Amino acid sequence: MPKTTKTPTPDSDAQAAPPPLPYRPLLEHFSPEERATRGKAARQDAPRSSHGRWEPISSRPDPVELLEEQSRERTQELIPIRYGRMLASPFAFFRGSAAIMASDLASTPRSGLNAQLCGDAHLSNFGIFAAPDRSLLFDINDFDETVPGPWEWDLKRLAASFEVAMRNRGVERDTRREVVLRGVRTYRQSMAEFAAMRTIDVWYERLDTNAIFEELRNLARAKDAAAVEQMVAKAEQKDSMRALAKLTEVIDGSPRIVSKPPLIVPASELLTGEALASFEKTIHEFLRNYAASLSDDIRQLMAQYRFVQIARKVVGVGSVGTRCWIVLTLGRDEQDPLFLQLKQAEVSVLERYVGRSRYRNHGRRVVEGQRLMQAASDVLLGWYKVLAFDGKVHDFYVRQLWDGKSSLDIETMPIGMFGPYADGCFWTLARAHARTGDRIAISAYLGPGDVFDTAIANFSNAYADQNEQDFEALQAAEKSGEIVAQRDV
Repeated sequence: MPKTTKTPTPDSDAQAAPPPLPYRPLLEHFSPEERATRGKAARQDAPRSSHGRWEPISSRPDPVELLEEQSRERTQELIPIRYGRMLASPFAFFRGSAAIMASDLASTPRSGLNAQLCGDAHLSNFGIFAAPDRSLLFDINDFDETVPGPWEWDLKRLAASFEVAMRNRGVERDTRREVVLRGVRTYRQSMAEFAAMRTIDVWYERLDTNAIFEELRNLARAKDAAAVEQMVAKAEQKDSMRALAKLTEVIDGSPRIVSKPPLIVPASELLTGEALASFEKTIHEFLRNYAASLSDDIRQLMAQYRFVQIARKVVGVGSVGTRCWIVLTLGRDEQDPLFLQLKQAEVSVLERYVGRSRYRNHGRRVVEGQRLMQAASDVLLGWYKVLAFDGKVHDFYVRQLWDGKSSLDIETMPIGMFGPYADGCFWTLARAHARTGDRIAISAYLGPGDVFDTAIANFSNAYADQNEQDFEALQAAEKSGEIVAQRDV
């Protein structure tokens, strides 16, 4: 009998696939009345007003130590860039400090009603991207920390991010509170609407750009509406052809990724000779194995592209230092590019407090969480493992680079846009939680009044104070030489 080989599975540590997880109905077929009763009963253990308090516990970890702990497994030469970006402002610090807030949220009240969490639901992690049908949707666009957990944690991080961002822009206190209250009210009222909907209709709900930006145009002043139009135009132009023009140069008749160290560095500048050849062979194998995480039709699509080049790319704020690569592939000719982003997936900052992910590969954790929470996801989302320069195997996920992605620039967005923008963000978060949690119980817990809204506004104000103190701690750490920061990169 001839020998047969087994195709590696993208979520296996060895060659064998993990046993399939048994299907379990999410809600065990409880009636709507029973689910509503469960939600109201949760108020006994976690009164809605209790969410308004924030005081650091006596054993609160040092925020700089948490950041340093997170940095140890990352590319060390890039860590100063991460700190430099975080030190740009308290809002920039907030963006990079998901690990700190996860530790803090672990000590806050929990309703006991869980949903799939984004894990880093700040307002800059919402924006436009292109759906598979090429329509532009508004949705959450970052899932590096996704894991099931208390829905309140996502909501608190999103609300606090608005408070921090508006402080950063010099918005007065009353206006800040009004915007946060408006956002949480939108979440509460939207959850009530989702609770009354047919289950499958909740999964079909989506917020396309025509809906959200028409509202923004109506509510914003004429000069503010220009910012909306710019955001949409940017998203419409941001694709692989745009990446080809921006990120490559023609050498000997073929496109090659430009070198802009330290932000973009082709692998050929990091490695030479046999080491480079070995790494490129590893990437070829990775791409073949990653294809096993795709559906058959998309696998057929990917088979029509050939690998050209790979380069390291620095992205974001909190992600700086994680291993991130961009890959240029070509289809029919040099004017048929497809750019992929290969991004390292670490342990979620929430897992320490909610338990380990059911997925052994953190790339799969990210992909499955994204598919659960987004209205429509990139068809090229997939995962596998890579043997990196350090000789260790790291989990990665793959997505298209610049697939219609765009977002409002929070640093320059007209002040009058914060309210309408909050409507879009909080509606989107409610939709994601309604898809993956018990929307009827959550809605019953929230209730029709503004008790919860007020509590979250109070929490956001108090936590913004905490964020400023932690930002000052990082500034002090730089001044004392404990950390090194590289600014303006």
